Amino acid sequence: MLDSEYRITDKQVAQYQQDGHILLDKVLDAAYIPPYQEAIEQTVSVRNKETRALKDRDTYGKAFLQTTNLWQHNGVVKEFVTAKRFASIAARLMGVERVRLYHDQALFKEAGGGITPWHQDQHYWPLATNKTITMWMTLADISAEMGTLRFASGSHAEGYLGDIPISDESETQLRAFVERKGFKLGQAAVMTAGSATFHSGWTLHSAPPNFSDRMRPAMTVIYFADGARVSELDNKHRVNDRDHWLPGTEPGDLATTRLNPLLG
Repeated sequence: MLDSEYRITDKQVAQYQQDGHILLDKVLDAAYIPPYQEAIEQTVSVRNKETRALKDRDTYGKAFLQTTNLWQHNGVVKEFVTAKRFASIAARLMGVERVRLYHDQALFKEAGGGITPWHQDQHYWPLATNKTITMWMTLADISAEMGTLRFASGSHAEGYLGDIPISDESETQLRAFVERKGFKLGQAAVMTAGSATFHSGWTLHSAPPNFSDRMRPAMTVIYFADGARVSELDNKHRVNDRDHWLPGTEPGDLATTRLNPLLG
């Protein structure tokens, strides 16, 4: 299944490139989810070190349990993260021949978890390209009350909006920007296990709290176009990301470390 083709139409490509995001059903059929969900959850349980109660965390800490680079620690998760099926979708939507892995991350929003503030993912990424994309797949059937992503359609065309990391300040500043610009908001009311959104690194997005009594289990994989180079390290988060996901590189180098395999 993970090596099979998922058909993307020209209309879907046009929609993604116009809106900067798209929802796709059955990116992985729900029947295939359980072994990958089990492996992801097991790896999260071992590697996530958050022990504070929700009430004792800041806004970022309340948003989700974030665990990265799972593919390096579990062979089943590696099959999922490096799947040709997912990478080919990313390449097709971006209009590139091949993509490389940037990194994966599990984003589990706990029952009662807080908002995910408005932000741009690529604020964190030292990649000198606009051809970046995140697959955000739910591992269970979820609804908007559990925190499906909310996108500002077309906001990717604005490019980099500055040094605005995820925080209370980004929620206030970028929410006001979204309202001022009048972007249409896109949010899935429901998502079935194995469905996924794909969004550009520049697309503004957020998520409401998890008002349910269940965990919202999401697994993400971030891709960039093969041939991209390392950008200037112009904020501390990009320095940190370079050290973690592009080790040994300097601005201007090709982004081709051992942690960035060619996929698809």
